[in-house]
Amino acid sequence: MKKEHTVYFKVMHGANTKVLTGLIYLEENTKPTLEDYEQCLKQCGHDVHIENKEQFIFRSNNPADDYLIDVLENYKKNDKDLHADHLAQSFVKKTPFL
Repeated sequence: MKKEHTVYFKVMHGANTKVLTGLIYLEENTKPTLEDYEQCLKQCGHDVHIENKEQFIFRSNNPADDYLIDVLENYKKNDKDLHADHLAQSFVKKTPFL
């Protein structure tokens, strides 16, 4: 049975950096390979090749639009629910100013 594996990657284009996501479908109890990451990036519209195999860094194939993509293996997304926090704050009694 295949499961979704969310991939987080950082796109570095000049001075701009963005963290984006992609999906890989893997069999249970398997880890993504370098080829899985490369295929995911290509499906997201990035024409890339591997630049550094040990650190999973890819480079654009287009020299006119040169950028790097760093696959973030241990990326921790913010798990905080901002909407729930805002709702909880609305129940907190405000202390009057003296």
